[in-house]
Amino acid sequence: MSSVLVTGGAGFIGASLCTRLLDDGHRVVVVDRVPDARRGRTVAELAEHADPGMLEVVVADLADLDLPALLRRVDAVVHLAGRPGVQTSWADGFDDHLQENVALSQHLLEAALDAPLRTIVMASSSSVYGEAGGDGPVREDVALRPISPYGVSKATLEMLVGAYALRGVPAVALRYFSVYGRRQRPDMAVARMVEALRGGPPFPLRGDGTQSRDMTHVDDVVEATARALDANLRPGTVVNVGSGRPISLAETLDAVGQLCGRPVPVEPVSAVPGDPRQTWADLSRAERLLGWQPRTALVDGLRDQLSCDFTDVRPGSPLSVPRRS
Repeated sequence: MSSVLVTGGAGFIGASLCTRLLDDGHRVVVVDRVPDARRGRTVAELAEHADPGMLEVVVADLADLDLPALLRRVDAVVHLAGRPGVQTSWADGFDDHLQENVALSQHLLEAALDAPLRTIVMASSSSVYGEAGGDGPVREDVALRPISPYGVSKATLEMLVGAYALRGVPAVALRYFSVYGRRQRPDMAVARMVEALRGGPPFPLRGDGTQSRDMTHVDDVVEATARALDANLRPGTVVNVGSGRPISLAETLDAVGQLCGRPVPVEPVSAVPGDPRQTWADLSRAERLLGWQPRTALVDGLRDQLSCDFTDVRPGSPLSVPRRS
């Protein structure tokens, strides 16, 4: 048994990771601001799931904590807290991304200099690549070419990981590719598709729908992250975590519509800056260093998300997504 600190542990990926760590017998310390009802419910679910004494929830901003003291109480860290969103990172929005993705990450890494940690796993993003890789899978050693301020913030986080690794901090970074699944944030693509089916705003179809994403189910992301905690990776290592198979936006819309029994209402809109044509992860490093491969097919992952978050699903039956009253 070890103690693992999970920042952002009440969030989309964090909640599934904390559940997995608790099931594996680890003591988990969650740090999260818990700003809304969704995260509040998640904390309650985690507390109900955990055995006595195995879960501690600290409701706070990382910037307000005595991080050196906190890190001395745990064996490892998974840093998921941060500001998501490509489109929100433009203009004045970059201030928040700079603070939450860069400054707070540096704050954490600085505090780790004197902490006896086994490892720190930092969440990065496929947005660091921009359009790098062309028409094939992208490897971790290509030159980074982010095309949004959000991507720049995550590339900077990775540079901080490398700089602190040189000072002995056992930090590594995982580049997550388009994560979907249960508890997905309502601003993310699949959640917005279902909201459109429920009578909400039509899904904004940017461009012609041929742009593709390496869609990665949250269970696969959790498995890769759990393995990274135990893998004894060289500090500064960066690893792709994806499905290894890009899916077009049109294909995703079709899959959600078929599961729900009717097409997703869409509204064509113009392409937006910072939105790459394709993301596609080369997974050879993840397989070699983590012994990890994704296992969740898109239709199975979508069925899981829809059944957990939106309605009851019977195997082999279309989903019935009720309209909002």
